[in-house]
Amino acid sequence: MMKKKRRTPVTIEQVEIIDAGAEGVAVAKPGEKVVFIPFGAPGDVVDVEVFKKKRNYFEGRILHIHKESDKRTSPACSHFGLCGGCKWQHLDYSWQLHFKQKQVKDSLERIAHIEAPDIRPILRSDEMYYYRNKLEFTFSNRKWLLDGSPSGTKHEDELKGLGFHLPGMFDRILAIDHCYLQADPSNAIRLSVRDYAMKHGIGFYDIRAQEGLLRNLIIRNSLSGEVMVILVTGASDARIENGLIPYLTEQFPAIKSLIYVVNPKGNDTINDLPFQVINGEPYIVEEMASPIAGFPPLRFRIGPVSFYQTNPVQAEKLYRAAFDFAGFDGNEVVYDLYTGTGTIANYIARSVKKVIGIEYVEAAVADARINSEINDIHNTTFIAGDMSAVLDETFSSAHGRPDVIITDPPRAGMHPKVVAQLMALEAPKIVYISCNPATQARDLMVLKEKYVIAGIQPVDMFPQTQHVENIVLLTLK
Repeated sequence: MMKKKRRTPVTIEQVEIIDAGAEGVAVAKPGEKVVFIPFGAPGDVVDVEVFKKKRNYFEGRILHIHKESDKRTSPACSHFGLCGGCKWQHLDYSWQLHFKQKQVKDSLERIAHIEAPDIRPILRSDEMYYYRNKLEFTFSNRKWLLDGSPSGTKHEDELKGLGFHLPGMFDRILAIDHCYLQADPSNAIRLSVRDYAMKHGIGFYDIRAQEGLLRNLIIRNSLSGEVMVILVTGASDARIENGLIPYLTEQFPAIKSLIYVVNPKGNDTINDLPFQVINGEPYIVEEMASPIAGFPPLRFRIGPVSFYQTNPVQAEKLYRAAFDFAGFDGNEVVYDLYTGTGTIANYIARSVKKVIGIEYVEAAVADARINSEINDIHNTTFIAGDMSAVLDETFSSAHGRPDVIITDPPRAGMHPKVVAQLMALEAPKIVYISCNPATQARDLMVLKEKYVIAGIQPVDMFPQTQHVENIVLLTLK
């Protein structure tokens, strides 16, 4: 049997990087083909090894930097270049903002064919690091070996890792020493759990064989310092229940909520599993300033699987900008689509006649009702159901036609049926919040038939990454 010939890697020398792409990669065009290159900066002159050829583009990696861009800065994290979480740490923050703003403009102009000269300056984050309120770490008995040695030469304990999945590798974990995304005691909790487990011989999960004990560690926190720890294992074990969990409680008094989940399934989803509250409450509480002067801060309960914006400081700026775009006079009926746990609905409720929130996840709707209750808000209604099925003429007849629609869909954007329903409802204003300018622009391509863009406000929710949030105000023609 003939051996398949290995392709000789193609090297392109002295390539100038000209742009930063929407997926966090840099862009070069040395000839007819565009080359996408991770961890490059516009202005770099580099040698590139092409490892993948497609019809319209190549993918490559930097072999050597001849000239460093003046847009570069030194990454803070020792894991930069391997971890896929903060792909823009090497870019100066002012340039990160520049390229995020450009991403919004390019999406609107290239996908929606909308001229976008009047985009407001992006709302920058006050914090470059330690801004996230949730991180999920994975245990594995197959960590990535930084020294390049074969796994067969390593002791079993040396192969254990607790950290993040390597990009494109479902079975390899990058063991994290220090993560700059979440404030203390996040790093200390993770390292303590790892060290305790290794000292006491508690097995790390083998995702290939789907066996082992420790699976996931989820840490949530609030601006006030409340901490929730969710420990997920593949099976019940006395060493966890009588050892690790009491150890965590003793070592970290800041943990307000300690939750234990046994997950014997073949996937990491825990939404459908029972939660054992081992210590404290089944939630932590986050606060957000009211948009109305003189009112106390809004309080939101966050459970193990509740959705809450992962950058809470920027979330307040995001919601305030959306609130200002809507320009409420106090008499509006508002539909809040993809309401989640009712954060936006409760944020605006005191400024309007009533808010009707729609959300697919029933547990989130239950949280939304609780959040209205604890904030003494009585003009919200939350309905669980598939948006494309719920939002119809019967719905608007029952709840009143909307004066304002606020929509904050997931990255995939709105279902075409939902866009069609918005066109039929003809609400005077739509405030469209998006975490993906490309799918937002796709939806605006349809909506622009009846609506005019009256405002565009990008918001940086995730410093050190390519991701950008964008708010668009639409007014009926």
